[in-house]
Amino acid sequence: MGHRGRHWVVLMAIIVDNGPMLNLTADILQGRYVRLEPVTVDHRDELKAAIDCDPESWEIMSVNGCGEGFEDFWGALQGETERGERIGFAIRRLSDGKVVGTSSYLNIRRLHGGLEIGATFLNPDARSGPVNPESKRLMLGHAFDKAGAIRVELVTDVRNARSQAAILKLGASKEGVLRNHKVTWTGHIRDTAIFSITDYDWPAIRERLEFRLGETFA
Repeated sequence: MGHRGRHWVVLMAIIVDNGPMLNLTADILQGRYVRLEPVTVDHRDELKAAIDCDPESWEIMSVNGCGEGFEDFWGALQGETERGERIGFAIRRLSDGKVVGTSSYLNIRRLHGGLEIGATFLNPDARSGPVNPESKRLMLGHAFDKAGAIRVELVTDVRNARSQAAILKLGASKEGVLRNHKVTWTGHIRDTAIFSITDYDWPAIRERLEFRLGETFA
């Protein structure tokens, strides 16, 4: 075996010995205003009640969770979870105990320390107030502080101005637009705006989110 071959074997051995960089687990994430519960079959009816609404908002989502589309949404969530491709959460509002939406870890890249936070949908009555910022605070904190992530991506349809504004408000950096990135459930060829937060960015963003949650909603 030549020098290059030996170096490759050594590199592979290092990767195997060190294991995955990202140690992401499906834990309950508890905050002051919300509790994020890893989705199980027991959440199905509560989740349907929360997100099977507002068909206009679903029009610019990649998939449809409204009406007859909920069954496809639920099947994809369950299948991707079972295959280890996704960790989905039911977002429970603590003030009234209701499930008010969902969000997920997606595109989990364990060897590269990266993932995406997405597939987020909130019931209209939970879109203002602390539900979304605290949900993001909990998911980002779990990813960076416990799982050891070095990069988290957030993506959205370029037509979704509300989503882009919310992502920028978190402190994420917009990296550009992926043209003709996806074909959505309506057949629309979607351009996707991509944002990121790195482990270098996270301490300042965490401080900003905690200040926002403490000062704005206390």
